[in-house]
Amino acid sequence: MRIVSFLPSATELAFSLGLGDDVVGVSHECDYPPEAKTRPAVVHCAIPLDGLGPAEIDSAVSTQLRVGGSIYTIDTELLRALEPDLILAQDLCEVCAPSGNETERALAALDGKAKVLTLAPRSLREIHDNLRDLAEVTGRLDVARRLIAEDNEWLARLAGELRAAPRRRVFFLEWIDPVFCGGHWVPEMIELAGGFDALGRKGGDSVRIERQDVLRWAPEIVIVSPCGAHIESAIEQGSAFVSDPYWSTLPAIESGEVYAVDASSYFARPGPRVFDGVEVLAHLFHPERIPERLPGSSRRILASEVAQSAGRGPALSS
Repeated sequence: MRIVSFLPSATELAFSLGLGDDVVGVSHECDYPPEAKTRPAVVHCAIPLDGLGPAEIDSAVSTQLRVGGSIYTIDTELLRALEPDLILAQDLCEVCAPSGNETERALAALDGKAKVLTLAPRSLREIHDNLRDLAEVTGRLDVARRLIAEDNEWLARLAGELRAAPRRRVFFLEWIDPVFCGGHWVPEMIELAGGFDALGRKGGDSVRIERQDVLRWAPEIVIVSPCGAHIESAIEQGSAFVSDPYWSTLPAIESGEVYAVDASSYFARPGPRVFDGVEVLAHLFHPERIPERLPGSSRRILASEVAQSAGRGPALSS
């Protein structure tokens, strides 16, 4: 087959099934596995975001959507040249990847010659369902069944390791300015890892929440996981978060349990690596039970160190 993927999570699903050689086009954000970066990008960001801070990015994206614009553009000329048999698209979040109208326009450019598999998972089970759906249309059901069984076996082992462990009080921060809570599959990941986030929206969209609601929840752990960010950008937002005097009374800041995580690799993209993300969280919540297996996936952000290193970049704890 000739597969074009409009979003990173779908690209990861395809490669996990052994379909890498069939993937002929990707989006500009498809960076895993590294081989994906060698494919031509048919999807690009439609608005300039480089150099903007969190509040500026939110404003630019909100304005674009409010006037009926799109966050993404699809190179229809390149798409036609690639002659795909299958397009992997999504209809979950118009901020995360092309959806709806953009996909329809792309299909029109191909005169309906390609099949479209639309992904819209809101839970870990539905991520597995997406993997199975892709496997079905590409003849890889045996591979999908094996991958799903391995994930479920791992989750069962983790549950055993965490049996009787105290449940940690967590706030999962998907954006710092304005404040966005965790949504979709993330609250489920937190629960499986031995935590609970009362502000999360299990199976629902990540939404803006009031800052005072975070203070009232008083989390003992804060996970800074900016949507679309790898660890370096997450560290920047985490450092800005702990430097804000508004949050100084949070138990998580007082105890030094604010962690930046690699959102794009393990949390924001509904692909195979979200199950690794559960393990990342389990180690942060219960390091005495779950050893670190993925170095570089997270960093502790200490307010005192950030303050001391002001002007010299964010200070990190080991």
